[in-house]
Amino acid sequence: MYHGFSRTIIVHWHARSGSNAAIHPAQPLFPIDALRNSTAWYILAAVGYAAGMSRLRNYRPMGNALMTVAGAYAALLLVLYFGQNSLLYLPDIPSRELVASPADIGLSHEEVRLETADGVGLHGWYLPAPAARGTLLFFHGNAGNISHRLDSLRIFHRLGLNVLIVDYRGYGRSEGKPSEEGTQQDALAAWNHLVTVRGEAPERIVLFGRSLGAALAAWLAARERPGALILESAFISVPELAGELYWWLPARRLARLQYDTREYLAGVQCPVLVVHSPQDEIIPYHHGLALYHAAHTPKTLLELRGDHNTGFLLSGAAYVQGIDAFLSAHLSPAVP
Repeated sequence: MYHGFSRTIIVHWHARSGSNAAIHPAQPLFPIDALRNSTAWYILAAVGYAAGMSRLRNYRPMGNALMTVAGAYAALLLVLYFGQNSLLYLPDIPSRELVASPADIGLSHEEVRLETADGVGLHGWYLPAPAARGTLLFFHGNAGNISHRLDSLRIFHRLGLNVLIVDYRGYGRSEGKPSEEGTQQDALAAWNHLVTVRGEAPERIVLFGRSLGAALAAWLAARERPGALILESAFISVPELAGELYWWLPARRLARLQYDTREYLAGVQCPVLVVHSPQDEIIPYHHGLALYHAAHTPKTLLELRGDHNTGFLLSGAAYVQGIDAFLSAHLSPAVP
């Protein structure tokens, strides 16, 4: 099952804008200090170093070895900088095809078709629960699609929640190609469907995000006013995680994709549940702790056991009871 982050996607970069200040006679004509703070500095430095190594051709074998290493490093920076979207978004792992449906586990559901503000068609499922205590809007991780989340759908159904789960653009049967801004538009379209089309009261909507989806849930919670927010196996931000996992690359400076969960939490006013495992091998536990400390009160920390993708299953009753207690304490009751 693919519930959260894949190991292959963590290196991302952010292009920094230069200065618009006027050039005075005392200033250098070319703003080298600004360049040093830009993504171009690292790429140009690596490429320049590789070119310089070509002068060592006459000093074989050391010259050839150094030139090969420098060239490979420069090529890696170029590939990762220009190809980061394809490294983050993994709709084809294990498959873009939907391999199952809620009916396969005995749950009734409706096929849902949405259109985003920028005209992209999305596909999802709506699963009603009898005498529902609220509605959960589910944002999944970066790999796979909604059909790989049936275990979670079963759990939330047993907790008495209606569930809307939607595939991001480029995932499953949804149209388009994923991007950071695009996935945010997808999250907003799903929210609008619940509030506008289905008439759900915002205070009875729970935003749930796992891994990459947690950043989207936090972004949406800062923009709207849901009843509660659940962040499971979440990261502080993509650049922060990249810098830790790939210390040998200037990942923080080069990051273009942000998904800054901690920054979003500053604008979240609803109760927050942070769920994380100390054994998470992809997103370290201290990310969950940092997000818990960043959240406003009321907030709760639920510790899982097990790895990134299956910790919620291995934790069993502790996971279900923890979410149940959080919902009971903070979710508004239905209005008769």
